[in-house]
Amino acid sequence: MAMVNVHEAKSSLSRLLERVEAGERITIARAGKPVADLVPHARPDLIFGRARGELVYDDATFDEPSAEIRELFER
Repeated sequence: MAMVNVHEAKSSLSRLLERVEAGERITIARAGKPVADLVPHARPDLIFGRARGELVYDDATFDEPSAEIRELFER
């Protein structure tokens, strides 16, 4: 994680944002002490529970591997 001082952050915000967009985390410090982090924004297309209702499984056999899978491990 990169660390920049407040003055550098103010004078080069556009470049810092480009780095953050590329996935880097940047800490902004005042007098050498971290005060804030620039981090990539959470992706709106990654929503927890988005596939709810689309995945179907049988509760009774969920933890039991199929005969085919069992055979592969028992060879």
